[in-house]
Amino acid sequence: MTQVYFADDEPQIRDTVTRFLLNEGFLVTAFETGDDLLRAFAQKPCDLVLLDIMMPGTDGLGVLAQLRANSTVPVILLTAKDSDADLYTGMSLGADDYLAKPFRPLVLLAKIRAILRRAAPTPSAAAQKRDDMAYGNLTYSERSRTFAVAGAPVEVTPTEGRFLAYLMRRPGEAVERGELLREVWDIEYETGTRVADEAARRVRKKLLVAGADVYPQTVWGYGFKLERGSAR
Repeated sequence: MTQVYFADDEPQIRDTVTRFLLNEGFLVTAFETGDDLLRAFAQKPCDLVLLDIMMPGTDGLGVLAQLRANSTVPVILLTAKDSDADLYTGMSLGADDYLAKPFRPLVLLAKIRAILRRAAPTPSAAAQKRDDMAYGNLTYSERSRTFAVAGAPVEVTPTEGRFLAYLMRRPGEAVERGELLREVWDIEYETGTRVADEAARRVRKKLLVAGADVYPQTVWGYGFKLERGSAR
């Protein structure tokens, strides 16, 4: 059963979301502060995190930054401020999705299920028959949805993984930014949206540390492609 950690300092929202997700079959542990969630996560990691941005103590963005220091757990940000700044900062820190308050619980449920589907290994027969992809010394397993550089695992978040896998399916080919936003983030293209740029930056850094000889390259004015060479 999927364990969800949820931090929000508003009791009504915390109780409503908790009851709703419990009724949908999730295990939910709710916290009044992000610091409480961090302490619990350090003791026992969960499968997915819901974070309100505006909280006393360490806010949602601070909690996200600490989680991303050593975990790829899927994270959805909840914010009362429907602002580009929140979206940009959250995505740059490695959030997988966000939802502006007020929201309908069914919309939240759809986002949770979509992220969990993307994060889960694919058990279908079709996926099992599909060969692993390789480009340079980077490999990707469709069955387990894992990446490796020269055989050594590379940890990425579910969203980073979808982004990188999408580029690996078309190695060396420039992929249009709007297509990536639709297929990876399920959002329509908007001028100024930089979630793909931030994903590329994070993935490039991880591949560089791992010693990869391929990396996501920005194609200015168009999109991105997976390039051979050094990311330095």
